[in-house]
Amino acid sequence: MKNIKHIERLQQLHNLIVDECTGSPTDLAKRMDVSERTIYYLLEQLKDYDAKIGYDRSRRSYFYKSDFVLEVNFSICIGSHDEVMEIMEGSYLHNKNKSRFNRH
Repeated sequence: MKNIKHIERLQQLHNLIVDECTGSPTDLAKRMDVSERTIYYLLEQLKDYDAKIGYDRSRRSYFYKSDFVLEVNFSICIGSHDEVMEIMEGSYLHNKNKSRFNRH
């Protein structure tokens, strides 16, 4: 479940960056209930995905310098080699100011 929590945090940060309302790194860490170090780690991960991220000191917010979409797909399957049951599948897509969660 740590991976799911990490993905949720990454998506939450992405949403705040899209809305350009992150606050300072310290404020953002408090808002997301994580350490500042975790914020910087999540920002680096987004940059590893080629997100161009800037910080505006006057607005005290991170922002994307160019369009960036974060889409997460996942599937959880359980069982043996002979029989596998999919218990959860879906995707989370954030496109501009609209987000949706689809379960199949």
